[in-house]
Amino acid sequence: MLACMGGLVILYMRQTDISRRMMILSTCAFGFALSFALGVLTSFNPYLSAATLTLTAFLVTTICRYYALPPPGTLFFIVVACLARTLPFDLSLAAERTGILMFGAMSACLLALIYSVCQVFFSKDYINRPTEAVDNNIIAITIESLVISLFVGGGYLLAIMADLDNPYWVPISTAAIMQGDTFRAIWHRNVHRIVGTTIGMGIAWAIFLLSPGPWELALLIFILSFFIEILITRNYGLAVIFITPLTVIFADITIAGSDTGHLMLSRLLDIILGCLIGFAGGWVIHHPKFIRSVKKRLPQK
Repeated sequence: MLACMGGLVILYMRQTDISRRMMILSTCAFGFALSFALGVLTSFNPYLSAATLTLTAFLVTTICRYYALPPPGTLFFIVVACLARTLPFDLSLAAERTGILMFGAMSACLLALIYSVCQVFFSKDYINRPTEAVDNNIIAITIESLVISLFVGGGYLLAIMADLDNPYWVPISTAAIMQGDTFRAIWHRNVHRIVGTTIGMGIAWAIFLLSPGPWELALLIFILSFFIEILITRNYGLAVIFITPLTVIFADITIAGSDTGHLMLSRLLDIILGCLIGFAGGWVIHHPKFIRSVKKRLPQK
């Protein structure tokens, strides 16, 4: 499961020249490892864990916004960071767990390199799309990233204080909702997230009832990842249908079985709570008064 999580870095492969493509993937692989390591090293204390999750969300949001990294953007960095906090704390296993995740990420980078070379030499339809424009307004990006990270970390802390069974879904949902560029987009994401998650939980419930073995799980992860890659940049609501069971498999496949229905219901309630927190955070970021106050503090050209 850890290697599979690392393999999700392949979702960040862009259709640019090979050197930039591999630089982005290797940087994302390092970001996955750092996000995961901070999670496994601080999960022993809920307050420290919430603080490091806030720091992780701030760093990845700032970097992704600055370099205009397209969807899935910060989502899977937060997913990896949150899932790391579901593992039982064991300092002696921290390096091994991070290494396994990094192994999966670097395997994905190798696969991307092989694909890229084949694409250049054997495909007549090779497309070298222009690189994304860099946003130089670092002050605005920093303020926005700070707000997002506070809501993500605060949502996680709230879930812990509410004594939720496994609160990782709350910050994941909050981060996913707050990626919208406008308040209308955030509203749409909120609706899509809840509807898509409900359907996705039904798929996860069916998977858990089947009690798949290792080979069946590998095939299911392949299928779910395939549809996520197809849909993530086209229709967020449809992509969530497949993101949800994939994330549940990563986090809960080892504990499911005794009461699958209760597990799915508790995860759905966690997601709804995270969506509401993300909606509130989106309202803050895109509120006219907040925007005006930020612009007043930005250097004028």
